[in-house]
Amino acid sequence: MGVYLVSVEADEWLDDDEGFGPVARAVDVALAERGLPPFVCPPVTEFRAGSGRHFEEKLYRPISGFEQFCSGLADGTVDALLGWDVLLPVELEAPLVLPVECSYNDVTAVWDAPRVLAAARRVAELLALPPGIPEHCDNLEIGIWFDRHAEAAAASSPGRWTEDLDVAFHAALFLRAAEYSLRRGRPLTYS
Repeated sequence: MGVYLVSVEADEWLDDDEGFGPVARAVDVALAERGLPPFVCPPVTEFRAGSGRHFEEKLYRPISGFEQFCSGLADGTVDALLGWDVLLPVELEAPLVLPVECSYNDVTAVWDAPRVLAAARRVAELLALPPGIPEHCDNLEIGIWFDRHAEAAAASSPGRWTEDLDVAFHAALFLRAAEYSLRRGRPLTYS
């Protein structure tokens, strides 16, 4: 159990049983109000671990230190990284707040991946995240890397990221999530 950050397939995005149908329709209405085309989720892809076609990471480390770190930047980073329920691979002038319930809120906050990626890159640079953190995260690879390889990486790539591995984990998670969303054209959400 727990909270996961996952990619959404096209058949899930439009499906009322999966819970995304109302969000998908509300997104399209909000985009139309802004003069933008509807969002089209790419076709379903077959799952193969390590392929980079899907995204799945468990938020199993405490997030409070990461939230505090981002809040200390006082530039909207905390909202960009922690203020959304759905991440879309489109550019928006401002986030969408949809009057649709989602897994953890009464409304659904939708942010654009380019804005989240910019904030995540800034945090990654400030922490000097090391090379080697997995780019393809379809089977909890970031968590596995932090559990099995972070100690060795700290020896070869020391830096601020080693001061709090929980903060570094979340920085890597949101960086890879935004990169994935833009690379694969898929939304991400929490489940």
